[in-house]
Amino acid sequence: MSKLSNLLTMILLLNNGRKYSVKELADTLEVSPRMIRSYKNDLELAGIYVDTIRGPYGGYVLNRNVRVPKRKFKHKDFLLLKKVINKLDDENLTSELIVLADKVQGIYQGSKAETTELNIDDNMKSKYNAISRAIKEHYKVKILYYSYNKGENERIIHPHDMFLFGNGWGTAAYCEAKKDLRHFELKRIREYTILEEKF
Repeated sequence: MSKLSNLLTMILLLNNGRKYSVKELADTLEVSPRMIRSYKNDLELAGIYVDTIRGPYGGYVLNRNVRVPKRKFKHKDFLLLKKVINKLDDENLTSELIVLADKVQGIYQGSKAETTELNIDDNMKSKYNAISRAIKEHYKVKILYYSYNKGENERIIHPHDMFLFGNGWGTAAYCEAKKDLRHFELKRIREYTILEEKF
C-alpha cells in the first residue's frame, strides 16, 4: 500500500482507543518498525499527536478522535470490477484484480442494503461461523492467508476473538509460525481448516 494509505490505516487502528505496540502496527501494515516511527513523526507534523507509552508493554495510543474521510465506492463500481475479473484470461492480472476487489470490498461505503449485500456473502458467513466455533471450542485453525507483500502463505492459528476492522471482520489469534498474537482479516483468508487439535 502507499504511504498515505498506511498513514490512514494507522489512524483508523489507533482511533479505537487501544494501545498498539510498534511491532503490532508494523505487522498489520506490513512495513518495518522504523517505518512506523517515521509515520508517527509524519502524523505529528500534521498536528495529530500520538502518545508513546514506554517500557516492555509500551506502545502508541491516540487520545483523541481523528475524523478520517471515507473512501467511497459505488455498488456499480464493485460489480464492474467483478465483471472484468470474470472475463480475463491473464492469470497474474486476474489474481491482482481479485486482491483489488478485496480492498474495494473492505473499504466500500454505500447504502445500508448494498453494504449488507457486499459483506455477508455465503463464503464470508461460513468463514465467520467456523472461526467463531473454533474460538468457542478452542480448536486450532490452519489457514491459507494472503499477505500483500508475500502472497499466500500457510499458518496455524489459535483464534481468540473476532473484531470489526473498517468495514470487514477480523480475528485476533496466536500465530504458531510467528510465535506471537496477530490480526487476520477474514477477507484475506483464502482457505481454512478447523483442526482436531485444541489449544
